[in-house]
Amino acid sequence: MSDDIEDMGPVDYLVVEFPGNRMTGEAFPLLIDLVDRGIVRILDLRFVRKDADGTVTALELTGLDDDGGAMGLSVFEGASSQLLDQDDIDEAGAALQPGNAAAVLVYENRWAAPFAAALRRSGAQMVASGRIPVPAILAALDAEEAAGGGQMPQ
Repeated sequence: MSDDIEDMGPVDYLVVEFPGNRMTGEAFPLLIDLVDRGIVRILDLRFVRKDADGTVTALELTGLDDDGGAMGLSVFEGASSQLLDQDDIDEAGAALQPGNAAAVLVYENRWAAPFAAALRRSGAQMVASGRIPVPAILAALDAEEAAGGGQMPQ
């Protein structure tokens, strides 16, 4: 098992909120494509709902195809590494607006695995990580453009 861990890529998580519990399923084939191409590996995928009274409930994949409108979710059944526990589900639920649902996704960035493994072999270690939200990038680019600055390289 430790050999497998040494060869893993960075692991990230996302909590994606669906207003009004409306999951169209449009993004799921794209996620499947990323898995099929070996770009990511899904370690955990859970769904939660926050009721109007603030109660957070974990949802089962088997019931989502019928009432959630998200077709094809059965392909994700069994995607559970047990990395997510009840505290994680509660924390994801706390981030939701009442009446909304969310997908909680934990995934390995397989595309980065050889790079990450090489860094570990050389004794390097990750000391910080983060994401820059797209709206923040767009705001910064707009501000730069308004100030007469250059454009983002393509």
